[in-house]
Amino acid sequence: MTVSFGLNFSAGVFFAPVAEDYGIGAGTLAVAAALSTAVTGAAQPLVGVLLDRIGAKRVIVAALLLLSTSYLALGAARGAGQFVAAYVVLGGLGFAGSSSLAVSTLIARAEGDRAAPALARATIGINLGQLVVPWAAAGLFGPLGTRGTYAAIGAAGLAATAVLAAAVPTDRQTAAVPGASEVSKASGAALATEGAGPGLPKRQSLRGRGRTLAAFGLHAATLYAMVLLLPKHAVELGWSAAAGGSLVAVAAAAAAVSSAVTARLVGHTAPERLLPVMHTLRAASLVLAAAAPDPRLLIVAAALFGAASFTVIPLTMAIVTRGLDPARLGRTLAPAWIVHQGSAGLGLALAAAGHAATGGYRAYFAAGVGLSLLAAVLTSTTARATRTAARSTVSTAALASSASTS
Repeated sequence: MTVSFGLNFSAGVFFAPVAEDYGIGAGTLAVAAALSTAVTGAAQPLVGVLLDRIGAKRVIVAALLLLSTSYLALGAARGAGQFVAAYVVLGGLGFAGSSSLAVSTLIARAEGDRAAPALARATIGINLGQLVVPWAAAGLFGPLGTRGTYAAIGAAGLAATAVLAAAVPTDRQTAAVPGASEVSKASGAALATEGAGPGLPKRQSLRGRGRTLAAFGLHAATLYAMVLLLPKHAVELGWSAAAGGSLVAVAAAAAAVSSAVTARLVGHTAPERLLPVMHTLRAASLVLAAAAPDPRLLIVAAALFGAASFTVIPLTMAIVTRGLDPARLGRTLAPAWIVHQGSAGLGLALAAAGHAATGGYRAYFAAGVGLSLLAAVLTSTTARATRTAARSTVSTAALASSASTS
């Protein structure tokens, strides 16, 4: 997760220097980012099949090789065509096979229906990648230049992948994990309408989880736009490229703390309760990004956005993986990531269109406030349905116990 998301999300740190050194406009860079996320989304069904057939470890290592190679290709690119091709094809396919679908599959197979804490801990890897790679890039721009920085980070990615080829565990499946908490048991029973309940056959589809998936798509529509475009937004407000790039690291540091806290909370709090809070906080951060009178408030926006955004991924995966058939987990989860990446690509395309029309990203950030609030509403209704079903399940169990005693 550190290598995959560090390389993918740090691309935005390069946008300002690339525009200057490569002569590629901001609109072209935003469109390239949108196309890359679209390729990532379109590749999810294939990635899902490969995860089930050859295992997550092989998929992750091969994809990290592609993603690291994309940085070497970006450093050697001549002209917008070569740059966009390397970014979209190598980067998009590399990220598709090394990001959350593959890692969620690996963890969910090992942890079963109690995967939420492990998924939250793994998300810290996303934050470490965002913390380390942008700062490394910002420090290397001066001595190495843009092309040299691309090459250095790509080489570091290849070296890390070589280590991970030996360190990443192979897929491990467990039918059940003993010692499940009462909250996890209640949540599993309450979501019987959205997945298999205790003692029921494992599901092989995401049917019945539409509100959760819709909120996941709304989350993605602003996630990539903020992470990739906030540094450029800061530069347009008068910041240096290095200072703008540091906003990604600020978001990552806040997200790492939030992910660690969430990993503890989900041990005794259902993910459905936490998601609406995170979406509401994301809306507040987008208000600051869109309308902050002082550019220094972008630091607050980045911290709040990072703390609230990245925990949405493991919380959502904990809900949608509950009750799924481990043997078909890759293929079953693929539609969720098609929704996520497709929404991310659409969001970046709309941000590019808004920039072309207005000369900035404020309009899209403002629209993102509404998207985040809608996601909060969708997940709130899911949380209420879960609590109602949980109370019904407990009451039914109590009545059954009482009848049995009588």
